[in-house]
Amino acid sequence: MSDTTTPSDTPAPSRHFIRQIIDRDLAEGKNDGRVITRFPPEPNGYLHIGHAKSICLNFGLAEEYGGQCHLRYDDTNPAAEEMEYVEAIERDVRWLGFDWGKHHYFASDYFEPFYRYAEELIQKGKAYVCTLSPEAFKEYRGVPTRPGKESPSRNRPPAESLDLFRRMRAGKFADGQYVLRAKIDMASPNLHMRDPVLYRIKRIHHHRTGEDWCIYPMYDFAHCISDAIEGITHSICTLEFEVHRPLYDWILEQISAPAHPQQIEFARLNLSYTVMSKRRLLQLVQEKHVAGWDDPRMPTICGMRRRGYPPEAIRTFCETIGVTKYDSMTEMELLEHCVRENLNKHALRRMAVLNPLRVVITNFPDTPAIDVKAVNNPEDTDAGTRTMAFTRELFIEREDFAEEPPPKFFRLAPGKSVRLRYAGFLTCERVEHDPATGDIAALHCRWDPPETKVKVKATIHWVSADQAREIEVRLYDRLFTVPDPMEVKDADFKRHLNPRSLSTVIARAEPALLDAAPGESFQFERTGYFCADMKDSRPGAPVFNQTAALKAVRAKKG
Repeated sequence: MSDTTTPSDTPAPSRHFIRQIIDRDLAEGKNDGRVITRFPPEPNGYLHIGHAKSICLNFGLAEEYGGQCHLRYDDTNPAAEEMEYVEAIERDVRWLGFDWGKHHYFASDYFEPFYRYAEELIQKGKAYVCTLSPEAFKEYRGVPTRPGKESPSRNRPPAESLDLFRRMRAGKFADGQYVLRAKIDMASPNLHMRDPVLYRIKRIHHHRTGEDWCIYPMYDFAHCISDAIEGITHSICTLEFEVHRPLYDWILEQISAPAHPQQIEFARLNLSYTVMSKRRLLQLVQEKHVAGWDDPRMPTICGMRRRGYPPEAIRTFCETIGVTKYDSMTEMELLEHCVRENLNKHALRRMAVLNPLRVVITNFPDTPAIDVKAVNNPEDTDAGTRTMAFTRELFIEREDFAEEPPPKFFRLAPGKSVRLRYAGFLTCERVEHDPATGDIAALHCRWDPPETKVKVKATIHWVSADQAREIEVRLYDRLFTVPDPMEVKDADFKRHLNPRSLSTVIARAEPALLDAAPGESFQFERTGYFCADMKDSRPGAPVFNQTAALKAVRAKKG
């Protein structure tokens, strides 16, 4: 289903079910009135817009209730983790407007406590060292409709398992030779409760602990204990972890944990015309379907930042879509609406012609140029005005002229008139064609100053041909051609990649755009919102990324 919520400029916080839970906890005096949340990313890729929803929720709730939100990295799988991702995550969280203060943690900070709690489980007879191979493990676990079988190692004496576990830590065994498993219920309908693996042997260099460890805890074991150590009150995660919650609670109930946080699940964000999976986004990067994690077509936070999305717009979007317990597909148009609403208020206006057609004014006054005043932002009176040179030769958009206009075409045509933004009126008198190709080469037009009374139904933008500067403009379409590239399970999602998702043009622009600072946003009048690229722009030579169209454009399927 689609999210059809209509956003407002500043949406009031909805009393969604997580706020209701916290309100009830506070009213009952639970957790001594504290609200402590956490954002626990795995540093194995760059964050995307789905993570932005979680960031805004966890940090936002902590702010709202006067609590604190921890930034904690789930770095228990060193095979896929890098410091590059740690640094990128911190940039993204700060850019969205949040600060973790002194509460900056890594799961690897707790490797020693994790190990001690694992020994505690073994000593209580709640965990054992298992010798089943990965293939046998899957066979013994069974399926949801059929109970699993007990491992031959399940009734190993605790003392023997403890000795083996200590030797696992000491590096006495090969990778995959042994695992530590919880001893729960092999007949449980929940596969996560059928004696899940808690520790595995993996000789891989860790980005923080180096070679200190050759056994690493599984996520389900490390996550709940990390929450307990940090005193998290509300452990908020996405809906796919709902089936993990019984294991979360079981582990904390079996050990001498300092706290027992409450796990609460909410529906993750699914956004149309893209994918919300770090693994698949990494695949796009590695196979060079995109130009990196920060490619402006990507749904990554760094890609959206480079494209020109304001952080305030993303926060508004996350508040607008709300927090629910059911999965849905949110349309990309809603995110773009929030972006336009923000940029409309703050972006300076400039004129740029993306597909130029030359215009020669046949009756231009005997002067090199006429100065005209242009408004920098009609939504912001403090933005002031700028002066533009109006000259004998101009560039207009080629699509603003039709030699044989269709019905209800109100822009320029032979014998027809149109208003020039800030600069009077044009009437087309003659069309000049290229003798070699027959294409339209120029228009010869009569000009009337602004005070002239001319009836027109359209206004077009322009730039002076003499004053115009060339700029590179990158135009973007949807990354995929269908709303849900993952709709068919196990099919190759890349078959839906849009071959026309990026095109580049050399536009003619007013000189003021050459002063654009990297990351600065503008509205190209009548065209859309654009941002000077943060990586490729140079002083006096900005490269512009299309941020959003001026109006909602619904993508066509296929």
